[in-house]
This record gives sequence, structure tokens and C-alpha cells, in this order.
Amino acid sequence: MKAGRYKVLSALAALALPLVAWAQPASEVEPSEPVAWQLNMTPGVTQTSQMAYEAHMFALWVCVAIGVIVFGAMIVAMFRFRRSRNPNAAQFSHNTTAEVIWTIVPVIILIVMAWPATAKLIAQYDTRDSAMTVKVTGYQWMWKYEYLGEDYAFTSRLDRKSDEIRQSGRQPTYEEHPHYLRDVDNPLVLPVGTKIRFVITSDDVIHAWWVPALGWKQDAIPGIVNEAWTEISRPGVYRGQCAELCGKDHGFMPIVVKAVPRAEFRDWLAAQKAATTAPQAAE
Repeated sequence: MKAGRYKVLSALAALALPLVAWAQPASEVEPSEPVAWQLNMTPGVTQTSQMAYEAHMFALWVCVAIGVIVFGAMIVAMFRFRRSRNPNAAQFSHNTTAEVIWTIVPVIILIVMAWPATAKLIAQYDTRDSAMTVKVTGYQWMWKYEYLGEDYAFTSRLDRKSDEIRQSGRQPTYEEHPHYLRDVDNPLVLPVGTKIRFVITSDDVIHAWWVPALGWKQDAIPGIVNEAWTEISRPGVYRGQCAELCGKDHGFMPIVVKAVPRAEFRDWLAAQKAATTAPQAAE
């Protein structure tokens, strides 16, 4: 008997370990550098990603509560109504009260979960009051970024070192290239604390612009302009990739967003525009 109880307690402890990991303070973890043991979703660095994190955690704990109730009832039933104690099974057909309860309670839970999720989803597409607009155009196999109203645009593709390594066929080491296939030649530079509207399209096939730390993914479709927005809360480098199979080099189409303070962004943009116009003036 004791051995059986020990096995049950061991199994419950094993099930509880992932919950302990999920409960770790994920906000202390950099979204772009998650720790090896982390199992939970990271909060990200934008309002959108934070809303997704909050919705995820709410749903997680609802599921945990349901699991505790269901598995708790199963364990009680297995011990209390086991054959050795109750050799004669109870005879009954149904219980109307129980059936009403297990129909109404799940409906209430779904409504409670759907209401905030719908509100967050609507807010995710509200691009009003944006301070700036960036146009993103997907190509096989690179991205073009245009700062609308600033008369400045550039392309961003896989960095030369990653491309040389992949074409050579050799296996790179972490020390040699810690961000192999995740670096670009020209990252997208954005200011922090600024609501930025994105208009996203494609020039050839369907792509998808995705940076996990920003909390959303948007398809880039030829002939269609999709919208999204972000407001990055802290400086950093955030990496992503094309999330739509777009051809043979789909896996070599990374995205790098560099978030900097507003003053630094203004200085960077002025320098880039000056460097662009200087050759034209010389001509």
C-alpha cells in the first residue's frame, strides 16, 4: 500500500515540476536570450507582446485549476471507490444537476476567457495615433524598409559572413558566429517609447514578417497592404525571420530590429539621409 502511494506522490511531483518552471519570473529574462530551462512564454518588449503574455498566463492558470479539480477527483475516486473497498458498483443512470453544472460552468469559463482575448485582439490592430510609419516589403530573399515621410529606405538581407559559411557547407561554431543565419547586413532601427505603424506587403510571393519579442506576425502578400503597430519599451536587439515558406532560400531571410533611444534614432536617421544625399550632390 505504501509503495503504491509513493508512486502516486512521485508522479504528482513530476507533473508539478513544469508548473514550477512556468511560474518563474519570466519578466527578468531577456526576450531575445531565454534561459535554457525556461518553459514559459516570455513577456516581450511591447504592449502587444505583454497582452499576449497576460492572456497566455490567464488561460494557463485556468487550465491548471481545471486540471487540479479533474485529476484530484480522479485520484479521490480511485482510492475511495476502489474495488477492494466497494466490490458492488453503484447502479444509477444519470444526474440532471451534475449535467447542468458541467454544461454551464465551461460556458461561463469560455466567456470569461474570450472577453479579454477579444479586447486585446482589437487593440492589436488599432494603428491610430502612430508617431511614424515604416513600410515593409518582402522580396525573395530580403526585406526593404521605408521610413514614410522621411525619404529614406534601405534593404536588409542575410549578413555576408553567414552567407559565406552556409555556401561553404561547413558547420560553424558558436564562438565563430553566435548569431549564424540570424544576422543581417542592415538592421531595422526604431526608437523606443514611440508608437510605430507598419504597412506590410510583398513584391513577389507571400512572406511573413515576424519578430517574436514584438508579439505579432503579419503576412506580406503581393497586391495587399496589411497593417500592424508596435511600441518598444526598452532598447535592445530583437531577432526574427520570415515565417512563410517563400522559396528555396526561405530559411535565409532573417529580421533584426535594433531599438534605440529617440535621440539616438534621430541622429542615426539624419546621418543615414546625409550619407545617401551626398553622392547625389556630388553628381
